Amino acid sequence: MAQQDYYQTLGVSREASEDEIRKAYRKLARKHHPDLNPGDKAAEERFKKVQEAYDVLSDSKKKQMYDQYGFYSENGMPGGAGAGAGAQRGPNMGFGGFDFSDAFTRGGAGSRRASAEESANFQDIFSQWFGRHQAEEAVPAEKGADLEYGMGIDFWQAIRGTQVRLNINRQEVCPTCGGSGTAKSGGNTVCPECNGSGNVTQAAGAMRFSLTCPRCNGSGRLKNQCPTCHGDGRITTTETVDVRIPPGAQQGSRLRVAGKGNAGTHGAPAGDLYITVRVEPHPFFRRDGDDIEITVPVRIDEAGLGTKIEVPTIDGRALLKIPQGTRNGQKFRLREKGVLNSRNGKRGDQIVEVQVEAPEVHDERTKELLREYAQLHPQDPRDAIWAKV
Repeated sequence: MAQQDYYQTLGVSREASEDEIRKAYRKLARKHHPDLNPGDKAAEERFKKVQEAYDVLSDSKKKQMYDQYGFYSENGMPGGAGAGAGAQRGPNMGFGGFDFSDAFTRGGAGSRRASAEESANFQDIFSQWFGRHQAEEAVPAEKGADLEYGMGIDFWQAIRGTQVRLNINRQEVCPTCGGSGTAKSGGNTVCPECNGSGNVTQAAGAMRFSLTCPRCNGSGRLKNQCPTCHGDGRITTTETVDVRIPPGAQQGSRLRVAGKGNAGTHGAPAGDLYITVRVEPHPFFRRDGDDIEITVPVRIDEAGLGTKIEVPTIDGRALLKIPQGTRNGQKFRLREKGVLNSRNGKRGDQIVEVQVEAPEVHDERTKELLREYAQLHPQDPRDAIWAKV
């Protein structure tokens, strides 16, 4: 008989890990086992091949010989006798040396097939046997979850930077057990599932299985849970965190405080705390990135004749020159009077928009002056609009 390709039989690559090989074997063994496919000779033959492939690839020495020579021989020499360890098992031999023959046949020639109930019981135990190794694996350590908080600050706190004290609810390592989840004193108790033996017995028809106890993982003992965290290894607490808001923080800025999220499990690092900033608006100043915008009123004579006016900035007062003939809505720039960018160390500008106010007419003299102005400037300021309509 030609030597089969063990990797192809299990459906894995030659670079597959032990875990990948084991998972592939379990899947195929469950699918093709003769006891789950009564009377199916093809399934029985496929099951033998799967067993043979796994017996070689799960043994490091056998696998090394197979990888080197292309096949495995019992006598340790390429081309020797023997088709692999899997051929030594009979069709009724199960995994781990269990004999499945009595589970489905009784009484020799007068044997009968197991009932549907017995078959179902067998499948349940069969699945438990395959899942046992997964249950015995240690619980992996996991990094703690990140936390998200929102925080409101006023306009000046955002501009100048500040430090805010924030109370957050987070999980921290249990101080009683140090994160292990078990009591430091008091030892352990006998596992009530297996009564301290580490094994439990289950039956399927006439067959008896001795399985590793799923509750204590075969140790026979259960560690006493920590009375403070009840086995979780973490407790929920309220912690006061001082958060530094850098100068120039904007609406929606997201700040990270490392290690102030929830504690990790089994010694894994804690998550981070992320704070989203909400900035309250100012009645006069407006933000546009690092620039500050403001609208200031000027009289009609100031706009017409030109002048110098004082305008507010985030640093105090600044002098702004209004040139002769300034129009309503015209904008002027005050260099480096904006917000300090804490990342690049540069400041934005302040943009001043002029709003020319019409004079208030309270007396005849004012009216007379306006009429004189109209006579001196008879042109219609809307002529440019009509020309394009």
